[in-house]
Amino acid sequence: MKRKILVVCPLPGSSENLLKEDFELSLLEQKKLSRDELIEAAQGQDAIVSILLNKIDEEFFKACPTIKLVANVAVGYDNIDMSAAKKRGILVCNTPHVLTNSTADLAFALMLCSARRLMEAERYLKEGKWQSFALDLLLGSDVHHKTLGIIGMGRIGQALSRRAQGFDMKVVYTNRQRLALDIEKELKVCYLPLNDLLSKADFVSLNCPFNENTRHLMGKEQFQLMKKSAFLINTARGAIVDERALIEALKSGEIKGAGLDVFENEPQVPDELKELPNVVVLPHIGSASIETRTAMGELAVNAVISAFNCELPPNAVNKESWPNFLKRAALEI
Repeated sequence: MKRKILVVCPLPGSSENLLKEDFELSLLEQKKLSRDELIEAAQGQDAIVSILLNKIDEEFFKACPTIKLVANVAVGYDNIDMSAAKKRGILVCNTPHVLTNSTADLAFALMLCSARRLMEAERYLKEGKWQSFALDLLLGSDVHHKTLGIIGMGRIGQALSRRAQGFDMKVVYTNRQRLALDIEKELKVCYLPLNDLLSKADFVSLNCPFNENTRHLMGKEQFQLMKKSAFLINTARGAIVDERALIEALKSGEIKGAGLDVFENEPQVPDELKELPNVVVLPHIGSASIETRTAMGELAVNAVISAFNCELPPNAVNKESWPNFLKRAALEI
């Protein structure tokens, strides 16, 4: 009998078609499933190819006992209860590497859009307000030769630092673990504790994973440490920022502006953030290029194929669950 695989939505590039020959594929057409719809669809399935909208937790695993593998089409996996997966011997895979450059591109684009007031300028022109060239029209802030502070120096943070070199920026960073000195030298970056970084940076970019340690990492106290001329950039996860504290900081002039691709309660975005002129807001499109999203789908699907062919997927998050996965799937190496 063929293994049953649930793909929660069509994947860019039709990557799900790679499963059709050797697996029984269930492909859902709707992009947003209710909790009950997801659980119903996952009944009797061996694996699920999920997206970050899908909450995969203890309740889900209990209701769907045949699930042995979760392939999440995202680099982050905060939508998955990893302790519950480990307890049940369920293998979890993500899609790292392939979205690094696209997300770094967008982070840098947010820096430019926020500092140079590009979205304001576009609206100004399209609304017919532009009458003539003026020296004081929509003055913004330079990005070149400024200081970029990166919080979270993983793959995306490092890719962002490389882009900053082209703008002659000084890059400082903070991270759970400091980088090796040779990597710091290659990237031309300097390590600083968080509070020092916040006080020195002209742009603060969030590139760290979301977990209980980073929830509301940026709050009232942190915004007070930032320069009044500084910008916050977030392409990581919305809940890393206390949105109410951010709104107050933007309104009061505690910081100059923000560029946001993620929000705490997506797809809900506070009206105040949408209305503030010094904020650029985007609908979570950090990795949204045709090439990258196609590669993400292929990586997730190939993880499923590898696992059920007794090959540990290189993108498995909880490799320690591999032996238990093999037992639950009744596979032999």
